[in-house]
Amino acid sequence: MEDNSLEKKFNGFIIAVSILIPVVVAVLFTVKLKDFGIQVEPLSFLPPIYAATNGLTAIFLVGAVMAIKRGNRKLHENLMTFAIALSVAFLVMYVAYHMTADSTKLGDLNHDGTLDQIETAKIGSVRYVYFFILITHILLSIAIIPLVLVTYVRALAQRFDRHKKIAKITFPLWLYVAVTGVVVYLMISPYYAH
Repeated sequence: MEDNSLEKKFNGFIIAVSILIPVVVAVLFTVKLKDFGIQVEPLSFLPPIYAATNGLTAIFLVGAVMAIKRGNRKLHENLMTFAIALSVAFLVMYVAYHMTADSTKLGDLNHDGTLDQIETAKIGSVRYVYFFILITHILLSIAIIPLVLVTYVRALAQRFDRHKKIAKITFPLWLYVAVTGVVVYLMISPYYAH
């Protein structure tokens, strides 16, 4: 019964964090430090770092699943904790970048909203693939927050039967979010201001 009470104890926290993070990120995404008179250069070095952070998260997630399948619970636990830490680091860098720089758009080569005909033709149908990946990435990155937290708390509560059930949903979605984060970066990286 104690295990169940640990889960119940964290329910309010999980709900609050799952709502608060997307709302705060959405609000901070619209805030530019320069609008408050804070003159800071765009943190243009961050996108490749946070894309790499997403890539590392994917690697740690796969490693954690392999570890638990081999019965190495301690390694699994360490890798999952590190994957969560990487996701938090990503979030901090992502918000910091967007508070100091304008969003980069696919095909925004001239940074004035115009493209030459060759570039427009090259982007064409890639734009639809990009937006599909971006939209699913964003929506699932919101959905993954409570899933990760519930999965983690169930492990802390040593409710491994329940942990395993939800982990089967959490793992592929979290992996998709991590991998598509890298893909989105790679697709728009030629258009970042230098």
